[in-house]
Amino acid sequence: MRRAVAVRLSALLAAGALTAATGVALSTTTASAAAGGVTGYATQNGGTTGGAGGQTVRATTGTAIHQALCSRASSSTPITIQVEGTINHGNTAKVSGSSCNTAAGVIELKQISNVTIVGVGNGAVFDQLGIHIRESRNIIIQNVTVRNVKKSGSPTSNGGDAIGMESDVRNVWVDHVTLEASGGESEGYDGLFDMKDNTQYVTLSYSILRNSGRGGLIGSSESDTSNGYVTFHHNLYENIDSRAPLLRGGIAHMYNNHYKRLNESGINSRAGARAKVDNNYFEDSKDVLGTFYTDAAGYWQVSGNVFDNVTWSSRSGDHNPAGPNPTSNTSVSIPYGFTLDGANCVPNVVAQTAGANKGLKVSDGSCTPQSPDPTDPGPTDPGEPTDPGPTDPPAGTNLSLGAGADGSSKASGTSYGNVVDGNTGTYWSPSGSTGSVSVKWGSATTVSKVDIRLASGSGTIGAYRLLNHDTGAVLASGSGAGTVSFSPASLKKITLEITNASGTPRIAEFETYAS
Repeated sequence: MRRAVAVRLSALLAAGALTAATGVALSTTTASAAAGGVTGYATQNGGTTGGAGGQTVRATTGTAIHQALCSRASSSTPITIQVEGTINHGNTAKVSGSSCNTAAGVIELKQISNVTIVGVGNGAVFDQLGIHIRESRNIIIQNVTVRNVKKSGSPTSNGGDAIGMESDVRNVWVDHVTLEASGGESEGYDGLFDMKDNTQYVTLSYSILRNSGRGGLIGSSESDTSNGYVTFHHNLYENIDSRAPLLRGGIAHMYNNHYKRLNESGINSRAGARAKVDNNYFEDSKDVLGTFYTDAAGYWQVSGNVFDNVTWSSRSGDHNPAGPNPTSNTSVSIPYGFTLDGANCVPNVVAQTAGANKGLKVSDGSCTPQSPDPTDPGPTDPGEPTDPGPTDPPAGTNLSLGAGADGSSKASGTSYGNVVDGNTGTYWSPSGSTGSVSVKWGSATTVSKVDIRLASGSGTIGAYRLLNHDTGAVLASGSGAGTVSFSPASLKKITLEITNASGTPRIAEFETYAS
């Protein structure tokens, strides 16, 4: 790895430390999670709500973060963890429990869902300790700093990634964070923001990535192309050698970012990837867009960008910059709404909004930063949804009869199989108030309607999601029991995920229908 970062770090890190020390201090009320609202691809696939509707707890150590995860009723019980202080190896131990899978020396969000981690008070710093998201979904990380995470040397954490996602991760929103290193691979660091092994529907917004050899990647190799649907907006990439980001396969949308001192290359679209690059400001940088270090071409659609003192290399072999006059070579359709700031004002807007401890300010699309509503609503109260009770089944054949069933947990004396036996006198309950149960078939089956029937004495379902277990896609969401229709889906397994409840739900039947 060619080095261009280390010789310039001292002054930059000193400035960064001063900013962290003197930045706007957020009170507990102004650090409410999800201020400004989730944006980008994280709004798709059912959306990203994190721990909304669940308990809110405070943590000042990594061990306390793990303990909060492990103290939930189930691995999907919503929770918001407010973090204040410095989280490091010395205060981050493994905690065990049925609702978690943690490890020492890393904040481990593994095989869980519905979690928000948000910095509050005088700020949250994860020092030399990374955040690892694996086999998880519906995660929000907001208003924290993660710095100097190493993969070699001492101490090491998270493979050297500040935030790393891998293995079937879905719906993650990372917002108003500061991710920084003190060099590149030769100094022991890896990526600041990495996604691999089937990670999808991610947004990185209003964040700072700086002083690293590698900004981040989407896909770990030319064959790891199952990742994508990632949005990057209103971020500052500063003093980064390359990977801003590296994209292998999939789709990414970059808009209103400020790229400053990209030393070797910037947005690296490879292996059939498609990048939509709108109204960004590239400054004092080299080869900010193209296909680099491979002959497996990627593609881009460009519009409204400013190139301020950007130099471009000649095309040669596996080095194919898009400039000096970048033009589109693909078209990318974006499924969500977004409002663009003019590229010329991006440096100013990003300077006022991006990073931790900036007051969670956002842009309104007119180059004017806006402060979020300072009122913290606290944990949301789902109330007592009306339980319609057992309903007459839809017309047609109940496809669940004769199918298999499994789930995340079950209360003593209950069975997964009770939801597919056609008998409303038997039922499945999770071991706590939340959990999941699935109906499965040996071959693909088309389903477009389900009927959730509750047994006598059941608690109420405050919130649920119906998932295509094969793909992780959200088919429907809502509250209460009864009949739900959605677009026909061909699948081998469908999952009812109860994320909030009053009392313990008793699912008598999980009926499925083709129409």
